[in-house]
Amino acid sequence: MKKNLLIFGADGALGRGVTGSLSKKDYDKIYLFDSHYEKETVNEDRINKIKVEDLSIEENVIGAFKSILPSQNELFFLYSTVGGFIGGKNLWDMDVSEWDKMININLKTGFLIAKHFAGIVKASAGGSICFTAAFTGLNPEANKSAYGISKSGLIHLTKTLAIEGEKINLSVNAIAPYIIDTTANREWMKDSDFSKWIKPEEIGELAHNLFTHFYFISGNIILLDKRFNI
Repeated sequence: MKKNLLIFGADGALGRGVTGSLSKKDYDKIYLFDSHYEKETVNEDRINKIKVEDLSIEENVIGAFKSILPSQNELFFLYSTVGGFIGGKNLWDMDVSEWDKMININLKTGFLIAKHFAGIVKASAGGSICFTAAFTGLNPEANKSAYGISKSGLIHLTKTLAIEGEKINLSVNAIAPYIIDTTANREWMKDSDFSKWIKPEEIGELAHNLFTHFYFISGNIILLDKRFNI
């Protein structure tokens, strides 16, 4: 059975780490989706780079999936790193445009990706989605209202789709880190202990484990807020 991997947001800080991990695994074809590829990503014959624009617009998501051909002899796995963060304000100080941006990038994109990926899986042998949720989607924090609510919605989407997905051999999970070790986050929290942060490559390894066992792991939100230094 051939295995195909799709990574959305492949050239972001998280996406590059996830791609670096997953490109070393035994996927027959890998499709990378992003609006740009400013930094070098893995180059192999089995890897296809596809440029996509705003994924909160359905036509763009439909266009992204046009190059993916379903098959009853193939499995499809999708990891979405797509997301964004706006915080630092009380709810009453937040502009509605900031609220809309969080809902669009963190929740609406997840819905549209899942909706059209499900069509690929329905016409294939099965598959799995892994979303990137967040700690605050499960544990509300001050000054992160729109971000937390959008990620909480993504968590609900994950759990609902995991139930519906049983009909088409589609499993759905989400990984919910407290903070990811990226350059931007290090700048934002300069005095933190970076050794305790989750690395993008580690998230890729975890996603691969979920995909490897997709036929019995579904509907889970994996919270990553602790690590042991061994």
